[in-house]
Amino acid sequence: MKGVGAIGWWWLAGMAGFGVAAEEPTLRVGLIGLDTSHVVAFTKIFNDTSAPDHVPGARIVAAFKGGSPDIAASRDRIEKFTEELTNTWGVVLVPTIEELCRQVDAILLTSVDGRVHLEQARPVIAAGKRMFIDKPMAASLRDGMAIFELARERGVPVFSCSSLRYGTNTQAVRNGAIGRVRSAETESPITVEPSHPELFWYGIHAVESLFTVMGPGCRSVRRRELEDGRLEVVGTWPDGRTGCVRQSKGNKGYGGVARGERGEHPVGTPSGYAPMLRDIVKFFRTGEPPVPEQETIEILAFMEASELSRERGGAEVELAEVIERARMSVREVIGRR
Repeated sequence: MKGVGAIGWWWLAGMAGFGVAAEEPTLRVGLIGLDTSHVVAFTKIFNDTSAPDHVPGARIVAAFKGGSPDIAASRDRIEKFTEELTNTWGVVLVPTIEELCRQVDAILLTSVDGRVHLEQARPVIAAGKRMFIDKPMAASLRDGMAIFELARERGVPVFSCSSLRYGTNTQAVRNGAIGRVRSAETESPITVEPSHPELFWYGIHAVESLFTVMGPGCRSVRRRELEDGRLEVVGTWPDGRTGCVRQSKGNKGYGGVARGERGEHPVGTPSGYAPMLRDIVKFFRTGEPPVPEQETIEILAFMEASELSRERGGAEVELAEVIERARMSVREVIGRR
């Protein structure tokens, strides 16, 4: 350390002896896809040290704009979000994902369109950058499995989830508040985007909450429509436990309930983005994903099985079937450029 004399070295050594650790450097984080309100929310939480929910340890510094002209939610909002990021937060736009990776330590893949996630993830994985993929991880189980496979081959940690996983009441149940969960019901808006399977666009929030409290192991899925027209998807676990995802009334609001060995507990309500972002910073530093790959694969398989159940008139669909179908085409899509 240039400019540190004998007294300076003595002082630093003394502080280390008292257990005072040097502060870890702030991570430079890049965004891929500026077509979701999440990019503004995430940037404010990371970059604004005066924000009440500020998460230290990372700063959004650069972005690849991206965008999907055939999706209105992307096409009609991307310029507004881009302008706010660049003008208010000083985020620098770069022309390619490869250039973005050269300027940052880690990546948030935030493109609202799950169809482009696999191709956008390729150069990030090739660059060896740890990556969080915002919901949905992909627009198909096959693409999600392909991303995990590519990342595993390169030894690059990745993970994906919805922020609903980090709801305070949902986490309480996951951490044992009511003992072993025997059944759970979660609900959220299920707005459908024609380019994505039914649950992949917004229903994933309720699915993520459900798996957070039920855990992996779902065996089969059956989809139906209730008398009031709302969508309901019921999953069955091998030990007879059941988990239900339901469209919220009026297609508004989040919630649910879990029933366990020691009573029941509300679940499924959001607690903002900060809890998830804190875990993301920890993941960027340690390389240890807070959500296991197998759990995310099951979430994608649950949603894909629901789509197949819809196509089959509400028949029960085994998750093993959709996982095997996806696995058969993973190597093909990995090799495609």
